[in-house]
Parts: sequence; structure tokens; C-alpha cells
Amino acid sequence: MSGNKQLTIGLFGFGVVGEGLYKVLQQTPSLNGEIRKVCIKHPDKQRNAPQELFTTDKDELLQDESINVIVEVIDDADAAFDIVKTALLNGKSVVSASKKMIAEHLPELLQLQQETGLPFLYESAACASIPVIRNLEEYYDNDLLHSIKAIVNGSTNFILTKIFEDKLEFATALKLAQDLGFAESNPKLDVEGYDAVNKWTFLLTHAYGIVTGTNEILFSGIQNIQLGDAKVAREKGYEIKLVAQAKKLSDGKVAAVVLPQFIAQQDPLTFVKNEYNGVVIESGFADKQFFYGKGAGSFPTASAVLSDISALRYDYKYEYKKLYHHQPAQLSSDFYLRVYISATDWAQLPKQELEWIEEWHSGQDRSYLGAVIHYSRLRNSDWWKQPGVSLILAPEAIIEPAELEKLRPVKSVAALETAEA
Repeated sequence: MSGNKQLTIGLFGFGVVGEGLYKVLQQTPSLNGEIRKVCIKHPDKQRNAPQELFTTDKDELLQDESINVIVEVIDDADAAFDIVKTALLNGKSVVSASKKMIAEHLPELLQLQQETGLPFLYESAACASIPVIRNLEEYYDNDLLHSIKAIVNGSTNFILTKIFEDKLEFATALKLAQDLGFAESNPKLDVEGYDAVNKWTFLLTHAYGIVTGTNEILFSGIQNIQLGDAKVAREKGYEIKLVAQAKKLSDGKVAAVVLPQFIAQQDPLTFVKNEYNGVVIESGFADKQFFYGKGAGSFPTASAVLSDISALRYDYKYEYKKLYHHQPAQLSSDFYLRVYISATDWAQLPKQELEWIEEWHSGQDRSYLGAVIHYSRLRNSDWWKQPGVSLILAPEAIIEPAELEKLRPVKSVAALETAEA
């Protein structure tokens, strides 16, 4: 497509994002794009657009040769993949916001893009209004990307903000998030970390050329975070955030996790409150850069979709440079994590799995300890996900094997056994 090409759009979905996009397009005549047809599920629902725009027949969009762009903003991952696949095979460029669909079908989507040579853009699928994918693709097209860490889920960040700043219990904060429309009526995808790890799978592809599934990444959400954990964080001068992170190790492999973490006051992610997202990228020459913006909502997400649609005028496509033009990195399973663990009962903690314990505190209702544990011991167990147990990473959590002995203190697991006795 040339820069002046007319974009004729078939839109799937007219919920919060779809309607937001419709309104934004009406205010952006310079884009030279129009929505020809919108496919929806429920035809009887009242909508703020002309009735003749809508259809329930997907083929009216997918088989219409005059439609050259398909935009997909629905919440059914299987249906979304079917739409994207059919559209690409029918010669149409595609823009998507479906992070779950992309995470579940990334290898197939990469193959489809190679086969068809057509653009498949999805900036809005991660961090809404923050152009993180485009930056990883274009600005960081080198092997000097040291680390990337991010708050990629606005719902959990809103809940944690309320727990931390307003001292609300988890259930109260979640209810408030639902009432304000920041969390779904079934919030499991957000609260238990699934949404964040879905986004992290394809951000790792753009950052390091890693193609992986959510089952290969250690992750959890904020479902077990206690008000007492926030109190301990405050005493230490920290905040708690759900952080997705990846760090290149000295052997060239990448350590990647999505877990709650203590954030120190000087960390830029401290400033990310409520439904906002934030990304910190560290590279060899540029040092640290911080991206900040709304991670949820109608217009922030629609703005990212609009950016992708606009890029299609110039036939922009992801080149996946780290995957195809560099040596792709691999995920590491050999590193250690510095963690804080709180529990209602010491017996819940398999202390023999810890490398060492740096601090402990035994309370009447709840006890906690700070320790170091090998990644694989968490990867291969789920005791730390059980009700009553809360696991939070320390601020500088990732420890390489070569660094371990230098950091090993005199205190050990045996010291805790002695203290308990």
C-alpha cells in the first residue's frame, strides 16, 4: 500500500475498543480510512452507529474484496484466530488487539505472515497506548538489549494501588476495580497473572527473538497478596507491583518471569499508579528508558489500533529482527531469585528448597522471610501459589549462578530451624 492508499476496514467487535475506534476514525479524516462493515454477535443491542453498518455474518467482511484491512477487537481467542488466519489468506492486512489469541497461536501467526507477506500488527495487544512493540522492533534493533521490565496489566495495578495507598483489603479493592470497569466480572485472567504473561510471550519475541508459550514462563498474579504484605513493603520503603521482566544473562540466555515484586522508590515503575502501565528498557548505549501511559480503556487502546491502521498506509510490517536477522535468544532455567515469602503457617514453606534465608519475622497471625531460591524449584512446584502463601520478588531479584557464592551469607536454613526451636 502507498501512503495515500484508501484503507477500507472490516471491523470485528463493537465493544469498548471497537466503538472507541469508530469514534476516533470519525475525528481523523487525514487517515483516509473508513469502516465499511462491522461484524457483531448480538444484533439487537443498541449501538451508537448506523444500523446498516452491522452484520452477524463474518464472511461479509472476510470475502469482500473491497475490504483491504481487517481489524479484530473481540474477546474470543479461538474465533479471533480463525478471523486473522482467514483474512491473511484472503489477502487482507490485519490489526488485532487479542493478546490471548496471539500468545496461544504465535508460531502459526509467524508462519502465516511469512507465507502471505502481509502485515499483522498488534500494538494495542500490549500496554494499550504505549508503543512498546514498535520501539522494540525499530529503536532496539540490536543485540545490546540488557533488560526489559514492565507493568502490563492495568487491572492488577489499580488493585495494588488501592491496597497500598488506601489500605484496602484485596477483595474490597477488586470490587472497586470491577465497579469502575477496570476488572471483568470474572477477573481471574487479570488477577491471577494470565493476561500479563500472555502479553509477555510476544513481547519476548520482539525483544529477544524468543518464541515461547505461557507454560514456559514462571508466573503468578496478585491473588494471594495480603494487606500485611503491603505493610511490610511500606516499612522497607517499597511498593508492590505485578512485574513482567526479562534480563539477558552473561551466557546469552534470558531469565524471564511475571511475578509480584517489591519496587524501590527510585525505580520508575513506582510512579505507575491505578490503571496505568509502564515499561523500563535498559540497553547498552541508551541506558534506561521509561515508557508510561494508560494501559486500559476505550480511547487509549483505540489509539494504538489507530496507529497500526495508519502504519498500514505505508505497508509497515513487523520484521521480527531478533528472530530472523539475529541469533534468537533462549530462555534460561538456571538462575536464582531473591524472594519474600509470607505465610499463615511456617509449615506451609518447604524451607529445604531455599538456598539461604536472609531475614525472618514470626508474627501471631502471619510470618514472613526473605530468602534466595533457584528458579527451577519454583518452576517445578506450586506450594508458593497455595492460599495463605504470598511470594513477592525482591527489588533486584535475579541472581546469576556465578554471583551466588559472593552473595551467600552466614545465615542459612539451619539458622531458621534454630530460631523456631
